[in-house]
Amino acid sequence: MKPYTFGIVTFLESGVDEQSGKISHKQRLDNAIEEIVLADRVGLDYYGIGEHHRSDYAASSPQMILSAAAKLTSHIHLGSAVTVLSSSDPVRIYEEFATLDLLSNGRAEIMAGRGSFIESYPLFGYDLNDYQTLFTEKLDMLLAVRDQEKLTWPGGKHTPKLDQVGIYPRSYQKQLKVSIAVGGTQSSVVRAAKLGLPLVLAILGGSPLRFKPFVDLYKHFYLEAGHDPKDMEIGVAIHGIVTDENPDDLIERYFAPHHASFAKIGSERGWNMGHKKEYLQKVKDGPLFIGHVDDIEDRIYELLVGLGANRFLLQIPGSLMPHEDTMKSIRLYGERIVPNIKKRLS
Repeated sequence: MKPYTFGIVTFLESGVDEQSGKISHKQRLDNAIEEIVLADRVGLDYYGIGEHHRSDYAASSPQMILSAAAKLTSHIHLGSAVTVLSSSDPVRIYEEFATLDLLSNGRAEIMAGRGSFIESYPLFGYDLNDYQTLFTEKLDMLLAVRDQEKLTWPGGKHTPKLDQVGIYPRSYQKQLKVSIAVGGTQSSVVRAAKLGLPLVLAILGGSPLRFKPFVDLYKHFYLEAGHDPKDMEIGVAIHGIVTDENPDDLIERYFAPHHASFAKIGSERGWNMGHKKEYLQKVKDGPLFIGHVDDIEDRIYELLVGLGANRFLLQIPGSLMPHEDTMKSIRLYGERIVPNIKKRLS
């Protein structure tokens, strides 16, 4: 497998209401640039922004935001988390990320997925009845664009026929990195494995270790397809925020924005929202890595070893928190947690 890497992902949460905390999209974007610069300074490997088209997120165009940070950073890879490929033009996505790759001297990545929200489908004129076929066809086209400077493509229900059409600019990297993000669908895991693409598991519910069967499934089909084990990359993404002080205050303060965000989503989807007791249980042993830096270090280490994964992405903060909390968390993550985990893993 590839060496261990550690990064951050975010949807650029801007808050739901004044009571639980809310800032302007401009302020959230300004904060994001500071976060990226700091993440680069403390040695993190990746900063990814998830595409969303909602009032409570400021991330409709991750590649544009990341381009603003490309010339302010030198090491950190910059990418999406995710690009909603189903409602995007694969050619345009390649061109935009190839441009980011050139600006960053080869640090761009595309994390492709179908997205956990559906706003972009009607917004850009797509039918949700085509949810499955949209992603499959557009992923195939994106990979073809990546591999062919002069593209010949047969066309399909969702993509045009092209005959030896040049796609420019080309990426700085010989092959622009494309990974697949999944939320626990077996077919998506198998697809990524057979294509030899890196996998990212977004863990939102239950015990994180319950995703082990998906990791094993990926490894089985990856190797069966004949891909080189040395190139295998399996990532996990989990919400979290850390402190080096008594964590009780942080855990208490995080509840309000977290609950407001998920209550809003729940009202849209007909979910029965849990109470604070369930939130605290998720903090204790579920998919919320919120707490003291030493405790979160242990949890990340145990998760990587337990799953057999080699990339960890902390979604900081997951719900809107004061900027100083986020910046402190990034520093602790990069300067304490990651170096300690790398020592333990070696």
